[in-house]
Amino acid sequence: MENDDDTKEDPQSQVKNSVSMEKNCCDEDTFRLHMVTWNVATADPPDDISSLLHLDFPKTPDLYVIGLQEVYSAPHRFIIDMAVEDSWSHLFMSSLAPRGYLKVSSIRMQGLLLLFFSKLAHVPFIRDIQDTYSRTGISGYWGNKGGVSIRLSFYGHMLCFLNCHLAAHMQYASQRVDEFEYILDTQTFDPKKTPHILDHKLVFWFGDLNFRIQDHGMHFLRNCITSHKFNLLWSKDQLTMMKKTEALLQEFDEGPLDFQPTYKFNRFSDCYDSSGKMRKPAWTDRILWRVKPKEPPPEEEKDEDRDSGLDEKNTKNQQEEEEFPLKLKQDSYTSNMEYGVSDHKPVIGIFTLELRKMYETPLVRVCAEGEWSADFDAMVIYSPLQPFPSSAWDWIGLYKVGFRSVSDYITYTWVKDDEVSFNDELTQVYVSKDEIPALGGECVLCYYCSTLQCIVGISSPFKVHESKVAVEEGLAPENIDGLEKAS
Repeated sequence: MENDDDTKEDPQSQVKNSVSMEKNCCDEDTFRLHMVTWNVATADPPDDISSLLHLDFPKTPDLYVIGLQEVYSAPHRFIIDMAVEDSWSHLFMSSLAPRGYLKVSSIRMQGLLLLFFSKLAHVPFIRDIQDTYSRTGISGYWGNKGGVSIRLSFYGHMLCFLNCHLAAHMQYASQRVDEFEYILDTQTFDPKKTPHILDHKLVFWFGDLNFRIQDHGMHFLRNCITSHKFNLLWSKDQLTMMKKTEALLQEFDEGPLDFQPTYKFNRFSDCYDSSGKMRKPAWTDRILWRVKPKEPPPEEEKDEDRDSGLDEKNTKNQQEEEEFPLKLKQDSYTSNMEYGVSDHKPVIGIFTLELRKMYETPLVRVCAEGEWSADFDAMVIYSPLQPFPSSAWDWIGLYKVGFRSVSDYITYTWVKDDEVSFNDELTQVYVSKDEIPALGGECVLCYYCSTLQCIVGISSPFKVHESKVAVEEGLAPENIDGLEKAS
């Protein structure tokens, strides 16, 4: 629940606080997770998503996970979106970046889109990032239905987020379960420790799962919704019914459906479908989760031929569970009725994630040396704090505070090619003045490890000063390319 006594922060303060890499910023063992699932029905995004993301709420999430279904994917648009980010991704990135959130990963399969954002302070502790997808539409060859997933390590804990769009229509409840099982079976990841979705310590399963409310007539359904007696409909919700017989579904938890069904509405209206089809309202859009069950204690060894390797693995896993526990609590589960661009209403889940960090130090410390401006060459200093698989392909990017993704760098420098000096403790890397923004601004440096494919170190914010040459020459921003000649 939200605490109205918390003090609000302006966006600029949130950015500076989020990029601060001071120790006390990353020592908290409690994290706030904001999740959204929304079937957008091929619509263009609305102008404002502040209420969808709770941007005006006093408590700010540590992580955002947004799963969309039916993002417009006609062939010409899909090709354009592959070259230039789609309008939905652009909106979420533009809304969250100024508040200090970075898009860590995303994956799209036709109309399915999954986005993962983090406060910048946590980014060096997010590793093992991978994504994959499974098609289930038209005999498994077409991607209009299926699932997309992002898995990652968060302070050493393996998390997986699975966004699904399953088969439609009342009569296909069993097929939806079959599709879910197929997705779980076909999606695999590289590390041996967590090769499958259910191997992860925490799994979120969400999306347009398309389960319907059966048996009840339209009149009874609408009366229950109008009077907010949602509990009278729960027993006939197909997902609730299937959980009674499907052992796999019983492993997943879900909060109470204390909000009105999110499908199907007339667009730009709070009225349910009044077309000739008169679709019955249903909770098609859901967010469920599964915390991995604890490993059973190893039995006493009675058989000399027992697989000692497996026994050792189970013991190790059990020790890790005890030493580094993870708990999840759902704080809110609701729909947002104000958005009418789609015939679905978005569903929001707010969670508190409690865990003990497996590590609290980034792999690399990186900082800007001395004063920076485009009037002279600059130096970056970095030092490894822990062993990691560095390579000649590692690079350090210069970013404006409030950058949206790892590809938004102003410039970058190769850690080996541009190396100036090094010793056992630190390394100096050269940055040409021609690559530094002449107008200056608040910036950060990020060390990107190519082997791990993630940011492993972020500097504190620092000021790049405005170029004196640019000021003296009266160079306007549009003529800033002339700075090099003027110098």
